[in-house]
Amino acid sequence: MRIKELLRSAGARAFNWVKGHKVRSAVILAGMWLFVEIVALPFGAVSRLRTVNPVETAFMREHAAQAREEGKPFKTTQRWISVRRIPKNVIDAVVVAEDGTFWSHGGFDWFEFRESIERNIKEGRPARGASTITQQLVKNLFLSSSKNPLRKLKEWILTWYVEQTLSKSRILELYLNVIEWGKGIYGIEAAAQHYFGKSAADLNREEAARLAAIIPSPRRFRADQESRYVLRRTRIILERMTARGL
Repeated sequence: MRIKELLRSAGARAFNWVKGHKVRSAVILAGMWLFVEIVALPFGAVSRLRTVNPVETAFMREHAAQAREEGKPFKTTQRWISVRRIPKNVIDAVVVAEDGTFWSHGGFDWFEFRESIERNIKEGRPARGASTITQQLVKNLFLSSSKNPLRKLKEWILTWYVEQTLSKSRILELYLNVIEWGKGIYGIEAAAQHYFGKSAADLNREEAARLAAIIPSPRRFRADQESRYVLRRTRIILERMTARGL
């Protein structure tokens, strides 16, 4: 009986405190919720990526769910290839196109981040992104295409952890094998087979640049078509590679 009275009394005091401190209570509850969200992040799954290749990504599940909602068929094509078998031209083209300072940064390109903010503010729209390869990998593997602030916070935390846990070579290997290169086409090997009828190990310099060119919009453009966008992006990537002596 005494215990019940104590619990009832404590509950009443807590309720009265919350009523009298609504803003502080909201802040505390939000902090507790945020703490739970962060603790629940897949740190263990990141550690396993040192030696285990992912079977499915968050983006694959998201794309499959979208197809089901639209009543459309969805087939996934993916063939894993070791980074050791991927030509240097392919690696150089992707890094030059998506994250020029990949080998030297710690997961974030702060210069690009500042430039992106300034341009987006100037144009009044999200005209320029600043996600590094590591950030893109984290989104693909564990998060979603959502742009809400909580998702972005999770992305930053996991990006930092991935950079602390995995080698740059492993990060790039995972990235090249899981990102989308067309509807249902995931990874450089499946993309090379789909667009050029050959293994990624046999891609030449221009084919590598073409594949890198469509990474930002893989469902809108094809690497094997002569669209103005693909031709322009391919030319820019090749020029950047040459300027860097690659």
